[in-house]
Amino acid sequence: MTVTGTTLVIGATGTTGSRTVAQLAAAGHRVRAASRNATGGVGGQAGAKAITFDWYDPATHAAALDGVDRLYLVPPVGDSDPAAVMLPFLRQARSAGVLRAVLLSSSAIPEGGPAVGKVHQALPGLFEQWAVLRPSWFMQNFTGTHLHAAGIRADGTIRSATADGRVGFVDADDIAAVAVHALTDEQAPDTDLVITGPEALSYDDIAAITTEVTGRPVVHHQLSYEEMRDHLTSTALIPPEFAAMLAGMDRAIAEGAEDRVTDTVQHLTGRPARTFRAVLEREHAGPR
Repeated sequence: MTVTGTTLVIGATGTTGSRTVAQLAAAGHRVRAASRNATGGVGGQAGAKAITFDWYDPATHAAALDGVDRLYLVPPVGDSDPAAVMLPFLRQARSAGVLRAVLLSSSAIPEGGPAVGKVHQALPGLFEQWAVLRPSWFMQNFTGTHLHAAGIRADGTIRSATADGRVGFVDADDIAAVAVHALTDEQAPDTDLVITGPEALSYDDIAAITTEVTGRPVVHHQLSYEEMRDHLTSTALIPPEFAAMLAGMDRAIAEGAEDRVTDTVQHLTGRPARTFRAVLEREHAGPR
């Protein structure tokens, strides 16, 4: 059974936010699609009302919360201390009558950990119903606008400091499906959910599968932690502190921190998580 209400999706034009908006609207739920540059019909969904929202502009917050009883929260991108702007907003949301909040975090960041881990820690004390989504790395990192995808397109190279470490890469559509259930099921999970795909793959595996599916040679170029940190800073123009954190996550992968799979997608949606090969074949086939 699902419950009715109005969901504010923050980050509605992003990788998971756009998919969450689309899936909520397709299921007939009322959605407010929030982004810094709001346009009508976000994600092509006429049922979603586009509104302007900026984490760093409190003047946009009250209007975004008007009539909302649940939230999907995507932290501000590239901010190493998102709690500074998120926690005041979440306290305002609670006062405005929001009952349920679903936070997008990361499998690499535990409750109370750095960055969004501080928001994770605070969430149960702020809302009656809550969930924290902790997905593994996105499969779309190799097909969308991510640095890895750009490297594949530019010179057939994926650069990382992950060595031979494996990751349970997950489809962003599967993350959105879990988000929809966490937002609309009669009872919120009231826990954190580690979300992975069905298999753990190394970056060498990703390169091999990408080569097979696309017919274009792709290789994984292994960097040191320092080389990866500097690559992120110089190529992606990522702030040094955030680049160091990302490179550190690569190093943790090399040490086995992400070598796991979970059944979260199957448990909440009733279907298995998609494989990387299936997602790449879908994405390589063109627009859906």
